[in-house]
Amino acid sequence: MSGAASAAGAPPVPLGVEVGAATPGCALLLRSGGRTRLAAGYGVRALGAAQRLDAHTNFRLASLSKQFTAMAVMLLVADGRLSYDTPLAELLPGFPDYARRITVRHLLTHTSGLADYELLMDAAAQPGGATYTPERQIQDADVLALLQRQQALDFEPGSQWAYSNSAYVLLGLIVARISGQSFAQFLATRVFLPVGMRDTRLYVRGLNRVPARAYGHEPGAAGLMPADQSSTSATQGDGGIYSNLADLARWDAALERHALLPASAMQAAYEPARLADGGQTRWPQTTGDEDNLAPGTPVAYGFGWFLDPAGGETRRWHFGTTRGFRSAIMRFPDRHVTSVVLCNRSDVEARQVALQLARQALSTDGATP
Repeated sequence: MSGAASAAGAPPVPLGVEVGAATPGCALLLRSGGRTRLAAGYGVRALGAAQRLDAHTNFRLASLSKQFTAMAVMLLVADGRLSYDTPLAELLPGFPDYARRITVRHLLTHTSGLADYELLMDAAAQPGGATYTPERQIQDADVLALLQRQQALDFEPGSQWAYSNSAYVLLGLIVARISGQSFAQFLATRVFLPVGMRDTRLYVRGLNRVPARAYGHEPGAAGLMPADQSSTSATQGDGGIYSNLADLARWDAALERHALLPASAMQAAYEPARLADGGQTRWPQTTGDEDNLAPGTPVAYGFGWFLDPAGGETRRWHFGTTRGFRSAIMRFPDRHVTSVVLCNRSDVEARQVALQLARQALSTDGATP
């Protein structure tokens, strides 16, 4: 399979939706053995636009951003400026006493017990409270203030696991506070530019722009409609990065060769979290949350990566969901296979497409997940 910047034909795996020459779609990356086998776009950047999706089109990564936030934290740990065991109370003063029991490691592994800021936003929108919209978006400082007003945690730190955008917003704020740079500047100078990701950036409305930008879409009664920003699209550490296939191929290569941190330091990111009592982490029992993929079942998570195996193969992966976009990355490090799916429409199961794409390379030399 040869690499390409764009593709006029059908994608190599089913997307589950019809993608035509004038509809939003997906960009697909497949790498194996250290080489890019496919880097192609299917569809256009926006309804009514002539520009086709290709390897240089920038998509909102949503929660794929968390692996970069985790890397930023790990770099500060390697610098000796931060510890995984540092309490939240020492890094971001103003929380109730429970912040003394929350560590950086708890934040990284979704075991902090902090409330979901999106639920807190809903409460704040009651009469007399703040109302957040795509035009008046919640900012990191607003998330911090909402969390600091909470007098209790959802659970004791380390006693349960619950996917936490709140924790990763705080991690972005911690990186900025410790480094003395904005989070966007730190990511650019310490992560993106050193590995050649020149078009990747943490988007901050009014301060920078996204080149070759794809815009999001969602299905409606009349078909796909523009749906690019939500009330939470301005937060940073949990999902604010835009990137493209070409840059993510460079990211994959950098992870493969340990370009930013030695293998010994990176190992911390790939160790599944355990509960304080040594027990298995599990998805919460609650349903109705699109970030809760498998209520009540075991989950393995490190620093910014899910670590659940597939078909007996070691797998490091993540998904991203936000208004108008879906994304996924699957890395099979023992087999040197990586797939990435970036979509500017919300009706694609990007995780399944990424797994199907990876299977094409995995099946050529052995068992397939």
